[in-house]
Amino acid sequence: MAFLFTTVAQLAGISLSLLGWVLSCLTNYLPQWKNLSLELNEMENWTMGLWQTCVTQEEVGRQCKDYDSFLALPAELRISRVLMFLSNGLGLLGLLISGFGLDCLRIGERQQALKRRLLILGGLLLWASGVIALVPVSWVAHITVQEFWDETIPEIVPRWEFGEALFVGWSAGFSLLLGGSLLHCAACTIQAPLASGHYAAAEMQDHHPQLEMKSTNLNI
Repeated sequence: MAFLFTTVAQLAGISLSLLGWVLSCLTNYLPQWKNLSLELNEMENWTMGLWQTCVTQEEVGRQCKDYDSFLALPAELRISRVLMFLSNGLGLLGLLISGFGLDCLRIGERQQALKRRLLILGGLLLWASGVIALVPVSWVAHITVQEFWDETIPEIVPRWEFGEALFVGWSAGFSLLLGGSLLHCAACTIQAPLASGHYAAAEMQDHHPQLEMKSTNLNI
């Protein structure tokens, strides 16, 4: 039963972690971090991401332009670039390390202690990747809410709103956290069958001298 739970937890954890990593990569490159709809021209929509700004018009279609300078960006976008890159790198590293610790991978079958350490290390990296992915998404969302309700800005000025990339980023962060947690749970249950085996071996050693004494008495 414990082996079945460990296998299911490992597969579910690595699957959720892989999904979270893919979503975090999409969040990094999607231009829909902020959306802006003009009341004067409802057919024109603006979107802002970490790498480019896009405008969608009914007649022209969608046109995107990369930012000219990294230093000219707002502070939240500059730092979000770095954090998203860090999250993607840690997530990939965590997936690779956790993959070598899975029981379904026959490499190092007899080194269960090493596999357990790999799962724990991979889970920690995936946790860190999830937290780092949530920070820039939540920060940009917080800035967007502050600017939307800023009373010093005239009402006629259009306000930025949440883009689809923010929701993708939140899903990515929570998937990575949940996947890392499942891998940790699987790593903690690996020792259970080993411990029971040690107890069984100890009991056999305790009963073995008694059996020998009984056999010698019978022979006498």
